[in-house]
Amino acid sequence: MRPSTMDHYIDIRLLPDPEFPPRVLLNALYGKLHRGLVAQGGQNIGLSFPDVSRNGLGTRLRLHGMAAELANFMARGWLLGMRDHTIVSPVQPVPTLKAYRVVRRVQAKSSPERLRRRLMARKGVSAEEAEQAIPDSAVERLDLPYVVLNSQTTGQQFRLFVEHRPLQDHPRSGPFSAYGLSSIATIPWF
Repeated sequence: MRPSTMDHYIDIRLLPDPEFPPRVLLNALYGKLHRGLVAQGGQNIGLSFPDVSRNGLGTRLRLHGMAAELANFMARGWLLGMRDHTIVSPVQPVPTLKAYRVVRRVQAKSSPERLRRRLMARKGVSAEEAEQAIPDSAVERLDLPYVVLNSQTTGQQFRLFVEHRPLQDHPRSGPFSAYGLSSIATIPWF
C-alpha cells in the first residue's frame, strides 16, 4: 500500500453505558473489528487510538485508508451488535497534517512454560534443560495499553498490547495485519 492512500478516516466513538465499562465495550468492538478485517482480507486498513494514554486506549478508535475501501468495509455489517454502543463518523478526508506514526502490536514473552515447550520442540532438549535455560524469572511484563480478545482458534483470552510509536515527519508504506496494525507502515496522526 502506498502511504498516500491513507487519505481518509472513520472515527468510532464508544458511548457511555451504565451496564458496561468502557474497557469491556472496547474489547467487544475491537474483537468485531478484527473479525471484520479477517473476513475482508484487509491489509489496506490501518487503525489508531487517538485518545491513547498511559491509562488505556481510550474510547475512540480510528480507521485509516482509502475512501472506497473504508466505505466498503463499513457496509459489510461487521459492526452489527455494537451500533447502540457507538457513534460512527462518515468517511472523511484526513486534514492537513505533518505527522505520521506506526501503531503496532507488541507481544510479551510472558509464559515461561510455553517458551520451554517451544525450546524442547525446536532444539530437542529435555524438560530440565529447558527449565534451566528459561527460568520463571524470564517473564516479560509490558507497560502498554491493551485490549482483551478471545482467540478464535483456542477459545482462550489474550491481551493484545498496542504501542503508538513516536511521531515521524514522513509516511512509510507497508501492509496492515488483520488487527489493523503494522510494525512498519504509518498512519496519519492528527
